[in-house]
Amino acid sequence: MFHNILVAVDGSPDADQALTHAIDLARCQHARLTLMTAVVAPPATAYLGAAGEAVSTLAQDAEAEAQGVQLRARDRVPDDVSVTTMLCHQPIATGLIRQISDGHHDLVVMGSRGRGAVRAALLGSVSHYVLHHSPVPVLIVHASPESQQQESGAAAVGEKALEPAHR
Repeated sequence: MFHNILVAVDGSPDADQALTHAIDLARCQHARLTLMTAVVAPPATAYLGAAGEAVSTLAQDAEAEAQGVQLRARDRVPDDVSVTTMLCHQPIATGLIRQISDGHHDLVVMGSRGRGAVRAALLGSVSHYVLHHSPVPVLIVHASPESQQQESGAAAVGEKALEPAHR
């Protein structure tokens, strides 16, 4: 039985689907949710030639974007589910691992971007990192092909696909 569920949210279809499953689990098990969102800093090249005010604006925009993602996720959680939100100002993978211990979480629920082995090896994978470093179970959720196609503006077809991660 889970009592304290940590959910990574970033506004992607995979994270939205993960949140849906986390809400269902929390309701069934009377668990508490913690929604964690990372403030994604602009790439270093975005700062080249930028004046102090422009750099400050980029940082504020990143913070506002993360807060918006978090607010939309929080608004999806029903009133009968206890929820806390957290903004992470460090890389999300290490932030999640730290929060697992600090927040005494007993499950992590997160989406998977589904990059595939080669792209994940080259680009890194937050879900892969958390899966292999987490001291608690991790549930990795894939969005249905339908919701991924709707995000890209394509016609919707497909079925829901879930992939629980076993430790």
